[in-house]
Amino acid sequence: MTLRFLTAGDSHGSCLVGIIESLPAGVPISLRDIRRDLRRRRTSPGRSSRQKLEEDRVEILSGLWKGRTTGAPVAIQIPNAGRKVAGKGGGGLSTVARPGHADLAGCLKYGLSEVPPVSERASARSTAMRVAIGSIAKAVLDRVSIEVVSHVVSIGDVEARPDTSSVERLKRATARSAVRCADAASGREMLRAIESASREGHSLGGSVEVLAVGVPPGLGSHVSWDRKLDARLAGALMSVQSVKAVEIGAGLETSRMRGVDAQDAIVIEDGMITRPTNRAGGIEGGISNGENVVVRVYAKPIPTARRCLPTIDLETGETRESPFVRADVCVVPAVGVIAEAVVAWELARALLEKFGGDHMEEIETRVAEFIASIARRNRP
Repeated sequence: MTLRFLTAGDSHGSCLVGIIESLPAGVPISLRDIRRDLRRRRTSPGRSSRQKLEEDRVEILSGLWKGRTTGAPVAIQIPNAGRKVAGKGGGGLSTVARPGHADLAGCLKYGLSEVPPVSERASARSTAMRVAIGSIAKAVLDRVSIEVVSHVVSIGDVEARPDTSSVERLKRATARSAVRCADAASGREMLRAIESASREGHSLGGSVEVLAVGVPPGLGSHVSWDRKLDARLAGALMSVQSVKAVEIGAGLETSRMRGVDAQDAIVIEDGMITRPTNRAGGIEGGISNGENVVVRVYAKPIPTARRCLPTIDLETGETRESPFVRADVCVVPAVGVIAEAVVAWELARALLEKFGGDHMEEIETRVAEFIASIARRNRP
């Protein structure tokens, strides 16, 4: 059965709940790693006071034995420390829909006249569970030497020019930056932009890049539209709150190029197939080609800000100003952590579909055999 997950829970309900089905047995799961990723999601400049309230004390309720998966469904719980809508700065949402949120569309779809049943579930608080689930997916990928990392490319109109030639250097530079930008000078400008936006009552969007290193060729497929790896990544990333565009490789740049200039040549180097460039972002025809998978994600500014827009009261039809409820100024660094989790999940799904197996050791053996078979075929 295909690896899948379900989540439940509201922004200010008692907890978030997640269930992962069809994980192979034998995957070591570290609560410390999950908590580290959840902390990275919470802590960056421009985040709201809610993030100081939450501690994300994740618990795994089932599916593990002595720290390893058993093949049974894995149940995860993250308690919410902030459990009440009433009393937040700006008051409850009541019947006034906020532009840019799911409020109006959700109320129209489900025949509701009050916003909370929509806003509570649509809230980006749910991404905490997606990060926890993605962290477990990373544990699967780690067993076959696949690593997923992210860095912030832009915040507002500040764009970085980081050196991405070495993933290890990129990780170190990102870890030193408060906004997780590998270009130190641009990172400082981003901090100033966030502080300025906060003073002016605005919010800021931006972009992040996710790299998956060590991905073997052959994940995904060209044979059906819904099995294409790039389509699956793009669809999953577009489901993240505030994300409005996804780019694979140098997609935007290649759209302005001519013919062969937009493609990646194929060469043999040290007996292995490789590419001098990676404009395709590691995916051709919906299939991973052995190069790093590279994805960029673009997030709009958070729609809740101190500056208000006209809206309506769903109960009375009267014009109102959009309510300000405690909100972030900038979530771009957090989007990077969430995007890592989403990419890791989709790669883990594709990996298990190709190599199968009930225990992780079976899968590791099959991956190693597949890579060895490619090496043998490429020998002159």
